[in-house]
Amino acid sequence: MTEQDENKPKPRLVFKDPFEQQTSDDTDRGWGESQGGRGLDWYLDQRPPHHGEK
Repeated sequence: MTEQDENKPKPRLVFKDPFEQQTSDDTDRGWGESQGGRGLDWYLDQRPPHHGEK
């Protein structure tokens, strides 16, 4: 380190508004939703019997 570097003021902490940033629980992935979802075949296989066949 040089003397000039030692005399430089340290950067100040900058606190940003936390409401401007998106958090992980503010997304589908944060709520446990898988990205991309499932295919149509899976949904058709999960259809309850009382909904009948299409």
